[in-house]
Amino acid sequence: MLEIGTQAPEFTLPDQNGEPKSLSDYRGKKVVLYFYPKDMTSGCTKQACAFGELYPQFLEKGAVVLGVSKDTVASHKRFEEKYGLPFTLLSDTEKSVIQAYDVWKEKKLYGKVSMGVVRTTYLIDENGVIVKAFGKVKAADNPAQMLGELE
Repeated sequence: MLEIGTQAPEFTLPDQNGEPKSLSDYRGKKVVLYFYPKDMTSGCTKQACAFGELYPQFLEKGAVVLGVSKDTVASHKRFEEKYGLPFTLLSDTEKSVIQAYDVWKEKKLYGKVSMGVVRTTYLIDENGVIVKAFGKVKAADNPAQMLGELE
């Protein structure tokens, strides 16, 4: 995980509409940048839907939510449409941002070891500095937790 107090790595990735989005586009706002393993899976859907439900409150607090996974733009579009997600999903098929944010790790599931995205959420301030970092977050609880961090 990246250190609190460090500058968040700049990036540009396509969103669910294929439009390029950069971290610097959000200067002046707080950014909740969350990394998740896969669209349409149980935990990731719970997390995304909870962020969606709370999204108006994030906006009230001057924050935006950006979700990042290695899924394709088309997969993100289906995910957004199926669940009515109001925030930006970013496609990192090359895993360049996933690796820059140190969330591509060895994972164990039922004794099997594989590489994958460890569910991680960063809070980045208006100047692009990481002010909070949470690794191995609980999918369903993470959105409310992050909203609380904005108080």
